[in-house]
Amino acid sequence: MSMTRRDFVRSVGAVAGVDAVYRTMQALGLAEAGLAHASSPDLPRDSGKGTSVVILGAGISGMTAAYELSKAGYHCTILEATGRAGGRNRTVRGGDTIEEFGGRQRVDFDRGDHLYANLGPARIPYHHRAILGYCKEFGVALEVFTNDNRAALFHNRERFGGKPVAARRVITDTRGYVAELLAKAVDQGALDSELTGEDKERILEMLVRYGGLNPDRLYKGSNRAGYRGEQVHEGLKAGDMNAPLDLREILKADFWQYKLHFSQFVNQNPTLFQPVGGMDAIAKAFEKRVGPLIRYRSIVKEIRKTTDGVRIVTEKEAIDADFAICTIPAPVLRDIPNDFSPETRAAIGSIEFVPAVKIAFQARRRFWEEDHGIYGGISWTDQDITQIWYPPYGYHRAKGIIVGAYIWDDKPGLRFGDMAPRERLRAAAAEGEHIHPGFGAELETGVSRSWLKTPFQKGGWPKSRHKSPEALQRPDGAIYFAGDQVTGLPGWQEGAALAAHAVVNAIHERTMAK
Repeated sequence: MSMTRRDFVRSVGAVAGVDAVYRTMQALGLAEAGLAHASSPDLPRDSGKGTSVVILGAGISGMTAAYELSKAGYHCTILEATGRAGGRNRTVRGGDTIEEFGGRQRVDFDRGDHLYANLGPARIPYHHRAILGYCKEFGVALEVFTNDNRAALFHNRERFGGKPVAARRVITDTRGYVAELLAKAVDQGALDSELTGEDKERILEMLVRYGGLNPDRLYKGSNRAGYRGEQVHEGLKAGDMNAPLDLREILKADFWQYKLHFSQFVNQNPTLFQPVGGMDAIAKAFEKRVGPLIRYRSIVKEIRKTTDGVRIVTEKEAIDADFAICTIPAPVLRDIPNDFSPETRAAIGSIEFVPAVKIAFQARRRFWEEDHGIYGGISWTDQDITQIWYPPYGYHRAKGIIVGAYIWDDKPGLRFGDMAPRERLRAAAAEGEHIHPGFGAELETGVSRSWLKTPFQKGGWPKSRHKSPEALQRPDGAIYFAGDQVTGLPGWQEGAALAAHAVVNAIHERTMAK
């Protein structure tokens, strides 16, 4: 029996609901996604009246679910183990306190609207439409986050004399050498079976322009890499171009493995954004709308199924509800007594989190701008600190907050995580000296966050080999799972929001089917 596209769309709606219809129409070219993410729930007003939902965790996913459900009349209760909302969305300012297992840190930054550090998420890609949609809806002001900067530095301890090299030189020279090699292959007839004579001429001309090759189609350097003495452009007199970096040194360094094309990863593509004044502007916007639903310092002790729904036991009370949405990170969730199915338990046990560490310093002056002309962006090193981030805000102000380490690999993450906070600062400052000589003398105070050592988190995000666990994308009885860990976007707020949207729609469809 044949089926028209209209019949097919109708059948999708009957089985999977309105959101699936919209997605199907997009795939068939019958609808285009709007500026806000197409999967955002749009539940009828009061359609959830009389239905109760208990949400475990007041992170972005939990608050997104509560916001969407409560608009439809669902009775929502959010249980948050800590005294704050936002989960891993954490911005710190002077006077804040950070808790880790075994101790607390006080943030001693000066007070100033530009003196803050995002110790959790720090950037939002342009295509993360769910989160950007909420920013628009809630009036959260955005500014551009500078991810890639040709003035930033690449550093490898064993190459180029152990000295950092400007990104513009590494990127330009690598591109030039690759273009030269490909031009030789085209010119020598290696691609004759694939190219016409006209094709070859056009490709050769393209490679000359792309790689900055000379008339002989050889790469001998390019003014795109700047001029000698770290002069970026010509001044009153013509500048002398830098000699190209040694290709063998480039190949022996680790830059080409992923650092050179980091901005090409889809979630690192420009344009990226950040909320003005700190990433927690998003958490605060949600909290403003669902704050009365949150019960802080409510540590979940048991998660149980009942005949009519769920029972959640905390240190203070037992709450019965029709449904539960669990956003608790897997490393924490696996230790909470429950009666999940074996399949659910196995999925939770399979998720390992990254031992991520961020370290931020207050500098007495913005030396990266004054001395190096670096305005935002990231420098790379093969040392444990991995990255240095330069703030893409507060330009030319007296002081600034620089991220002196962003670590996610196991060995350095565990090593720094095991250090006392002051020891972390000393170690990061010492490694920073190899990138910016005199680094330590510029720093006034600092703060660190080991997400592995953070209560009720126990890690940064699921490791890269993590696959969105199908078992957690299905309910276990009346218990649903959300958070970025159940999606293909682990570590991103977009994943957290999309997981919440999926659960909200699923609970609503189940409620309407009763």
